[in-house]
Amino acid sequence: MFQQADLFEPAARPSKSMDTPALLAVIAAASPRPKFSYMLLHLIAEIADERGSAGPNITIDGAAVPVRDWLCDALVPMAQRDARRRSTVEAVRAELDDAQALPADRDEADRIIEDKVRERVRRSGRCNVSRAVSDLCKIGLLRRHYQGFRVDHQNRGAQREAVYTVTPEALAVLRRR
Repeated sequence: MFQQADLFEPAARPSKSMDTPALLAVIAAASPRPKFSYMLLHLIAEIADERGSAGPNITIDGAAVPVRDWLCDALVPMAQRDARRRSTVEAVRAELDDAQALPADRDEADRIIEDKVRERVRRSGRCNVSRAVSDLCKIGLLRRHYQGFRVDHQNRGAQREAVYTVTPEALAVLRRR
């Protein structure tokens, strides 16, 4: 009799006595984008409280920013040289030109284009962050829940934002100095 493997069964599980190479091996075995997932996990651990939780908001210059938006913004430098970013800039410029929405002042036009590009990058970045977080949750390095308007809940919606908690084993590795 043929049995289908559980699609959500992780290939590798974190161990209690993990070090950085073991952490990288666990991520590489389970994530289609291990470098991105590792960077994301490291950023979450960096901003997390002593229990390993980060979110739903991060305070930046006195303003509350959703943790996913902060993560997207923190990872933007990794995409600066990406050809897709250059094509996004060109597409936004063309759209604004067609709509005659660009001012004559070149500096002001560049600022408007950059704001629109940042919105698009953040929108797609939130999806990328969510995918990587899902990979990290499946292998037991991260937990996610949603907190916000009505009540803490496992499901998103109703003005809830994500809260990420790095597991103690992963947090110990990432905070080791």
